[in-house]
Amino acid sequence: MRMKHIDPVQFVKLLQSEEGSQLHIIDVREQEEWDFYHLDEAKLIPMSEFVSRLSEVPDDRDVYIVCGHGVRSQRVISYLEQQGFDNAINVIGGMAAVAAQRGFEYD
Repeated sequence: MRMKHIDPVQFVKLLQSEEGSQLHIIDVREQEEWDFYHLDEAKLIPMSEFVSRLSEVPDDRDVYIVCGHGVRSQRVISYLEQQGFDNAINVIGGMAAVAAQRGFEYD
């Protein structure tokens, strides 16, 4: 399988579109990072809890995985692919890039 990606510009446009509220977004950062800044549309499943919460990941539609800068999300997607998921999409640059596109300074 080849990992799927979406760049932050496309991702933010998708969020702002009619289907934006229907997207399934999983944020794999830790609670403290989430508390600082997060997408209201996202569900928090920290990477440290991901294996035990795998059942919360739908396998019947696209799932956008986001982290701080795009590294943890790649690891989570690799894990998902090993588990047979082929519907995970990595948000390139993570929340730092998404925040920059939305006009919020984040690092």
